Amino acid sequence: MKSLDSQPLESIPFLSVKQVASYLQLNEKKIYELANNGTIPATKVTGKWMFPRELINRWMLDSSHSGLLSDRLIIAGSDDPLLYRIVSSFAADVGSKVLVSYSPTGTRLGLDLLQSHRVDVCGVHWGPDNESRMRHPALLQHYSQHKNWVLIRAFKREQGLIVSPPLLKYSTKPEAFFDQQFRWVKRQKGAGAQRFLEEVLYSYGMKTDMLNCETEALSEREAAAAIAMDLADIAPGARSVANEFGQGFISLGWEAFDFAIPRNIWFRHLFQDLIKYLKSMPGQHMAEELTGYDFGGVGELIWGEE
Repeated sequence: MKSLDSQPLESIPFLSVKQVASYLQLNEKKIYELANNGTIPATKVTGKWMFPRELINRWMLDSSHSGLLSDRLIIAGSDDPLLYRIVSSFAADVGSKVLVSYSPTGTRLGLDLLQSHRVDVCGVHWGPDNESRMRHPALLQHYSQHKNWVLIRAFKREQGLIVSPPLLKYSTKPEAFFDQQFRWVKRQKGAGAQRFLEEVLYSYGMKTDMLNCETEALSEREAAAAIAMDLADIAPGARSVANEFGQGFISLGWEAFDFAIPRNIWFRHLFQDLIKYLKSMPGQHMAEELTGYDFGGVGELIWGEE
């Protein structure tokens, strides 16, 4: 029986550091550096780095000539109903020629997936609009791949609290709902909406564990659905989400929603076509139906210019 070392590298599904160094004609020190930085597809098994050969091949293709895997656009990150509708319509238009998909994961998990090359674009919202040009780059700089990324403005949206409509007769002030009789929806750790809620509560000297949080939602739309199903009374979220589910809304300001994207993917026709679709009359009509959007600066490079 042949040992792994004697087999052709093309036939081995998982390569060691030594094997992938030989496969890519790089030294082992460079392979360790790429793995530790999250640049190359790799996983640790009992403390040793292993490299899926199929993903290594895809990574090499996608790293050359601004990316040859230009027939897909996988979007993750923050949840937004307008982006969902835009992507769905855009995917229907391009048909089976390319793969375009959107999976709301929350901001931080989306960036983790972007860092590990499992998605192409991450939606980000991490604080009020007037601080976004500082906060969003600062958040990206926690990731070793940030030097290869840029931030592109998608839109601005109105942010606040999604509430059950009858509660608006009770009050339109957030502090009125801190009492234990009101059921709050909290978001998962790393979600931009949860960060927003924590900052709102902090301004009142409160923390999330002081609220009656009976439900945790993995997206803003899931949070709004919980209220519509009478599983909760109030949740952080955007006006557009509240309107989509026929819920009440208490406005607390505006926030920027940006795309974090590798520089080589930014130049792809598929992403540029998505931005054009967002700017188009059908895209603007969708935004007007949902309400709570500002299209000033769509497609603008916010950060990452060389």
